[in-house]
Amino acid sequence: MTIFPTEIPEVKVICPRIFRDARGYFCETYNAKAYEALGINTHFVQDNESLSMRGVIRGLHWQEGIHAQAKLVRVIRGAVWDVAVDIRKDSPTFGRSVTALLSAENGHQFFIPRGFAHGFAVLEDNTLFAYKCDNFYCPQAERGLRFNDPALQIQWPDLKIEPILSDKDLKHPLLSEITPWSL
Repeated sequence: MTIFPTEIPEVKVICPRIFRDARGYFCETYNAKAYEALGINTHFVQDNESLSMRGVIRGLHWQEGIHAQAKLVRVIRGAVWDVAVDIRKDSPTFGRSVTALLSAENGHQFFIPRGFAHGFAVLEDNTLFAYKCDNFYCPQAERGLRFNDPALQIQWPDLKIEPILSDKDLKHPLLSEITPWSL
């Protein structure tokens, strides 16, 4: 397993070993001991997945307070442009983002710690996206940030079509309008 540093050290891109042969491939997608050795000491309690068409943008989302979630995400089929935005109160990297191309082909994973908004743009039809979360979902604690806020300076890929967002995601506030995350 290889870990790639990012501009925000708490956010990590992980590349598990993939063994390919004529039959297909085998990959260990999670091993608590291996991740602890990489500095990810997170106890995951919930797995989620989403299926999306090309052009969908999901996010930017997080959960507030005691309901905060760290996430380990990956793509099972297709590809996404994944984004983590630092929304931690008093963080020296507040408002900055880290991006990663995640695909079934490259097998990369993205670790997003608590205190980061998370979202992604879907690059291929029928993309299957998997999340491991270290806390249970709580609808009352769900928060969002507008994906295209100019203050974030996120370099989203050219989707070649109009982005498809939920009504809820279209109404998220700007960075200047949120309460920064804190425990």
